[in-house]
Amino acid sequence: MNNLPTLSLVIGGAASGKSRFAESLCVQSARPKVYVATAQIYDDEMAQKVVSHLAQRGEDWRTIETPVDVASALETACSDNVVLLDCATLWLTNVILGEHDLEAETAKLLSAISSCPAPIVIVSNEVGQGIVPDNALSRKFRNAQGQLNQTLAAQAGLVVVVMAGLPLALKGTIPQ
Repeated sequence: MNNLPTLSLVIGGAASGKSRFAESLCVQSARPKVYVATAQIYDDEMAQKVVSHLAQRGEDWRTIETPVDVASALETACSDNVVLLDCATLWLTNVILGEHDLEAETAKLLSAISSCPAPIVIVSNEVGQGIVPDNALSRKFRNAQGQLNQTLAAQAGLVVVVMAGLPLALKGTIPQ
């Protein structure tokens, strides 16, 4: 069983391979796996993506679907589990578009991460490398995502960026 830090953050662009890499970290841990899914299915494309992710993971994961209340899902984890939160970007989208209190929900999430007895691997998108968005909602989201990523990275023992399917450790050492 490899030793994951209490918190690992896997970031990257869309379709970069970050989810696959995060899943591999969890599998290598040899712990019972809990998958916290924040996606909501609004169209056929997202439904297909969910089916693809399920097939990629296999059947030995306990899945908890929760678009916003990730804190409650983390409370169900045992110390011998490993938790994959996929993904912080969709969680943030759900919070903002659902007009939830962003500050309160973020504080609740961070508190739950800190008190979770199991190691957590969080997948998140890097959204700050593109152009400045032309509308206020997009700028609000980009800024909130950047701040969330920075906060998570500061707390994480392992931060990995994935580009073209290739992981690069920004902080810590990737378990072998």
